[in-house]
Amino acid sequence: MTSPSPVGPVSTSSVLDLAPVVPVVVVEDASDAVPLARALVAGGLPAIEVTLRTPAGLDAIRAIAGAVPDAVVGAGTVVTPEQVTAAVRAGARFLVSPGWTDALLTAMQASGVPFLPGVSTTSEVVALLERGVREMKFFPAQAAGGTAYLKSLAGPLPRARFCPTGGIGPDNAPEYLSLPNVGCVGGTWMLPADAIAARDWGRVEALARSAAALR
Repeated sequence: MTSPSPVGPVSTSSVLDLAPVVPVVVVEDASDAVPLARALVAGGLPAIEVTLRTPAGLDAIRAIAGAVPDAVVGAGTVVTPEQVTAAVRAGARFLVSPGWTDALLTAMQASGVPFLPGVSTTSEVVALLERGVREMKFFPAQAAGGTAYLKSLAGPLPRARFCPTGGIGPDNAPEYLSLPNVGCVGGTWMLPADAIAARDWGRVEALARSAAALR
């Protein structure tokens, strides 16, 4: 797999296709962002979703964007138009939301970067297709029906393509990745809390490499 270019736009489809797994990163200390991102990229996971769940999120995105050119860093847990603006200014190259509203979708469409709005129902998928959005986050994947639900969507809604996230780990990720309407999955299992606390970036890299080999 070649590393993504650090310059130029990234299409939503290419974000889905960069690697089988998108790490969902919750950064408590922004100083961890760069070594963590380097470990993930070295392990073969260049698309990195840094969530905005913590005060360090935007600073982490800014640091990765500036210091890890082979990473395609995105912002996750985007829930307001204001966060869309702040994330893009910080250097986010894609956006991920757990759900969507008309106002949030409008802001993401105007942002100039790819985005994955979250869905968990058929009606939400149809509404996004109606607005020209084909790539989506399926969340919370396991709680919302898992692979059985996604299989059911493939027939009537073949244009929709998903990044399932929520309750996915190395044991069930291959089943998701085998589905024709799944481009990649999101997960955190390559980022165990004890490894982050110990700043054991070698362990993170090894787990990332295993995740990258899932497909």
